[in-house]
Amino acid sequence: MDRHVIEQLLVAFKDGRSTLDETLNRFRHLPYEDIGFARIDHHRQLVSGITEVVYGQGKGVDEVIAIARRLYDNSGRVLITRTSEEVFSGLAIEGARFYPQSRIIMAGGSPQTKGHILVVSAGTSDIAVAEEAELTATFLGSACGTVFDIGVAGLHRVISNMKLFDEARVIVVVAGMEGALPSVIGGLTSKPLVAVPTSQGYGTNLGGLTALFAMLNSCVPGIAVVNIDNGFGAGCLAHKINITGL
Repeated sequence: MDRHVIEQLLVAFKDGRSTLDETLNRFRHLPYEDIGFARIDHHRQLVSGITEVVYGQGKGVDEVIAIARRLYDNSGRVLITRTSEEVFSGLAIEGARFYPQSRIIMAGGSPQTKGHILVVSAGTSDIAVAEEAELTATFLGSACGTVFDIGVAGLHRVISNMKLFDEARVIVVVAGMEGALPSVIGGLTSKPLVAVPTSQGYGTNLGGLTALFAMLNSCVPGIAVVNIDNGFGAGCLAHKINITGL
């Protein structure tokens, strides 16, 4: 439940289109709904600006489905990350979609998107994390575009997409191997840049640590770096930056 929904509820009560009991019933889960194995925060967006999202990895299929159904029944939308086809089949929400590459299930989402985020991947192997960032930001209400496989092994591919960098309000750059692409793009644009290291790479990539350290030590000032493979976190940060001032 976000600010807009609450305003609608209060106006409906004020105008006599909703009874006191009906209005209070919509607030019944403040501050959260306790279902035993989870405490579901239906009102998180009021505090942080980001609605509660279900992290599927490490949870049982039935647990993920139960949490997701509660969120969807309350708000008409839900985002599940790091999940599976099995969860999608059991969820049975009309209009929901499963994205197998990023392992995301999305239903509903923001009815309007604003601004413009550009999500870039260095290689095709980084697309899963890039798609997680893109879908997260889109779900939250940001308009997103993508350009994939423009890593530093072929710098002409970066240069040929300069127009896309100029059109974006925020750029998310996802890269494994040595993690150099955020520094390259950061040196070519004044736009805010969120760097995402991935675990893709040969042995001395060290599961993404090499890319992470490269991004943290970038010579380009003003680059924000999220955790390894954390497309979700990048999508959230880019969304917050994108909607500021809109």
